Amino acid sequence: MAGSSKPSTEAAFDAKAGTLHFGHRFKDKALIERALTHASAGGDDNEQLEFLGDRVLGFLVAELLIQNFPHEKEGALALKLNALVRMEACARVAEAADIGKALILAASEERSGGRRKAAILGDACEAVIAALYLDGGIAAARKFVIKYWRPLMSEVTGDLRDPKNALQEWAQGRKLGTPSYRLVTREGPDHAPRFTVEATVCGHDPAAGEGPNLRAAEQAAARALMKRLSL
Repeated sequence: MAGSSKPSTEAAFDAKAGTLHFGHRFKDKALIERALTHASAGGDDNEQLEFLGDRVLGFLVAELLIQNFPHEKEGALALKLNALVRMEACARVAEAADIGKALILAASEERSGGRRKAAILGDACEAVIAALYLDGGIAAARKFVIKYWRPLMSEVTGDLRDPKNALQEWAQGRKLGTPSYRLVTREGPDHAPRFTVEATVCGHDPAAGEGPNLRAAEQAAARALMKRLSL
């Protein structure tokens, strides 16, 4: 496809074999190629695999949480689960497994720093989990999840509420309306942008937060405002 950097199935897998840390040798190399193919490259991309991988990941992380926190209540487990399967966590795992190096992207996405974009990395990580599941069964997917998510278990402590949701619940509970978010600045190159956002609740001074994407900056701003409001 014109504008695509997509190689053949064998080349896509074998050229990156030394950098992929999946703990599994794929029988169906076309499956892992598809898991690593971003929509920008055309052809069979990883979107359906991402959909499946999200569900497989949720099941396996829930299983890990039960093992690691056997006395935790359902509500606390749900917060931990949400923190561990969100895009940011999947992107971190993708970086640890060097998935970014193996991504198959269109030339335009490559130039814009697609191999380092958290959303692309997170989606590809979920797609890889689906590919592991389809090629090697739940055992192959579980091996990968245990390797990369078990170290994250120690981080799921403290207040794990989504700060935007928590701030909205607080504001609406006091009839202050819905918090608003304003983009203040966007700096840095396309492959490594930095956003600054202000969060505001009626009757209170705004608070600012920064992040590598708009969502993360809004969450940081909401967290900063919650801290100011002693929530």
